[in-house]
Parts: sequence; C-alpha cells; structure tokens
Amino acid sequence: MAMILTEEARMVRDSALGFFRERSPITELRKLRDSNDPVGFSRALWAQMAELGWTGFLVPEEYGGSAFGIAGLAQVMEAAGRTLTASPLLSTALLGACLVSTAGSEAQKSDILPALVTGERILALALEEGTRHAPHSIALKAQKDGAGYRLSGRKTFVLDGHIADTLIVAANTGGGTTLFLVPSTASGVARTRLSMVDSRNAANIAFDNVAVGADAVLGPVEGGAAILDTALDYARAGLAAEMLGSANEAFDRTVQYLKDRKQFGVAIGSFQALKHRAAQMFCEVEVTRSAVMAATAALDQGGNDAAALVSLAKAKANQTFFLCGNEGVQMHGGIGMTDEHEIGFFTKRARVAIATFGDTVFHQDRFAHSMGY
Repeated sequence: MAMILTEEARMVRDSALGFFRERSPITELRKLRDSNDPVGFSRALWAQMAELGWTGFLVPEEYGGSAFGIAGLAQVMEAAGRTLTASPLLSTALLGACLVSTAGSEAQKSDILPALVTGERILALALEEGTRHAPHSIALKAQKDGAGYRLSGRKTFVLDGHIADTLIVAANTGGGTTLFLVPSTASGVARTRLSMVDSRNAANIAFDNVAVGADAVLGPVEGGAAILDTALDYARAGLAAEMLGSANEAFDRTVQYLKDRKQFGVAIGSFQALKHRAAQMFCEVEVTRSAVMAATAALDQGGNDAAALVSLAKAKANQTFFLCGNEGVQMHGGIGMTDEHEIGFFTKRARVAIATFGDTVFHQDRFAHSMGY
C-alpha cells in the first residue's frame, strides 16, 4: 500500500488549506458561538465548498459527484480540522453521501444526491441513543402500518440534526436494524439543539409515532446494520483525518509559542524538558498521519483489512489529539487556560471528537476482535 498522496490529492490538500485559513479561521467559529447563530455554520461558506466539488467526493458521477474517494475527502477534512471549521462535511458530504450512494434506490439517489452535491440538501444520521457510541443497540421502534411504518423513540447527539433537511434514522423493526429517510419537518419529529462544549452542531431528536411510507426505507428491510458498518467506517476515517489536522495545528501553535515566549532572557523552547514534550507530540502526529492514510487507502481500494485499519486510525487519532490538546494548553501556561486564547478550542474539540463514532476503548476492542482476539 503506497503511503503517499497522489498529485490530485495534494492539489486538493493545498487548495483546502488555503481556503479554510482565508475564509474560515477560528475567529469565525468564535463568532458563531458567541452570537448563538441559529444555523451554526455559514451557508455561504458551505455553498463555496460545494462549488469546489468537495460535497461530491463520495457521490457517483451520474448524480453530479466526482467519486474522488475518501482519501481525497480526508484532505479536506484535515484542512478543516486545522481551523475547526463548522460545516456539514461530516454529516452530509461523508455520512449522508455514503449511505445514500451505497444503499439508496434509484429514486432516492436521484432525489437526494444532486441536491446534496450542490449544497442545497443537508442530511443527518440519527443513530445514537445514549451517551456512548453503540451502533448496534437500537431501541427506537419502527412498527408496520399498512404499506409503511410508524417510528417512535429518541436519538441523541445527532450531528447537524437541528438544521438537516433529511434525517437518516436507524430503527428496530423487530428482526434487525432498518434505515429510514425521514423529512425533518414530518409530523411527530421534535428537535432540540444542543450547546456542545466544542461548538460542534448537534441535536437530540424525538420521534412520536412518525408515519413514513415504504419508499422511505433506505436499503433492505432489516439490512441496516451492514450498511451502517460501512458508512460509519468512512465517517470514522474522515473524522480521524479532521482530528489529525486539529492535533497538527495545536502542535504547530505550541511550537511557535515555545519559540516566542521568553523566560530568564531565553526562549522557553530551549528548555530540554519542553523540547522532549514537543518531540513526542511531533512523533505522535506523524504516526497518526500514517494510520489515517492507511485507513483511507484501504477504504478506497476495498481492502479486507479496511475496518481494522479504520479502528486503528480512530484510536490513534483519539490519543494524539488528546495529547496535543492537553500539552498545548499546559505549555501555553496561564494564557492557555483563558477563553481569550484560541488554543483551548482544540482541547474542547478533542473531548467531543474522541467520543464521536467510538472512543479509544471502543476501537481498541474492535481492532482486537478483527485480529482474532
């Protein structure tokens, strides 16, 4: 497996880095947070991202996408992680596009994917029901009602759930998990926006006897678990790439501070203990980069070891982001503890990202099982 980027992927990476640094610095996230913006991201920025084609990297060409692959989209995610950009990349361009592209009927694809690619349709996966990632523990029920179904139950921490146009709901149909496409405005759907510590968009959603037709089923009835496993691995790899970008940015900012801050007439970066801590951060970032590249390449190539490599990448990204976020705050000293300084934003994002789509223990256990333990 080649551990280098293609020329096209490098072009995407460079373009994305410039785009996010210029148009979506952390000051923009701060403005969204402080103003309690009802959307939680810039629709104008999202439209520009769609124009660049990033929303269509996992969408087939016949529906307006480019089918460029997760390795390419990971470059965008990593760049977005550098500035903690608020956008529906994870919920829509990754999860939504993957689920509909792989499991949707022709009618569903034709209806959703072109609008997703242009940035006009926001999707959200309503999966979790507790405080920890448990993709195969679904209590929300979907009961047969004539040709259709009625959905009742609750979902928690739905990324971009407060603003999504279409919800992809994982429900228990008695003999397994079935996925449903539910309009967010459907009668019986109640959405409560959450104020997350890292300012990432999420919502709790209640479904009270929500009626859907047979055409709302995404993929085969009671075949949702396998579909979710694949789509979640794409999302985990993409999130690991975003976390890599954030950890790298926290490291770079910390190193710059060590060069600029002086004590006893010399830069504190000259102190041996701080050099060792910075060196460890650097090594962990680079190991994480290798893990993310291996995972995305395996997904694009359909490798049998893709699931294991994805769990390896997410577990490693969890550890590295936690380390770089904590060390960044500590080595910045007192100023790092204040909201005035931006380094604390990375520590907060780390806490939420680690828990999203599986924490370190979840993926270590999953990796061990894949290895036969």
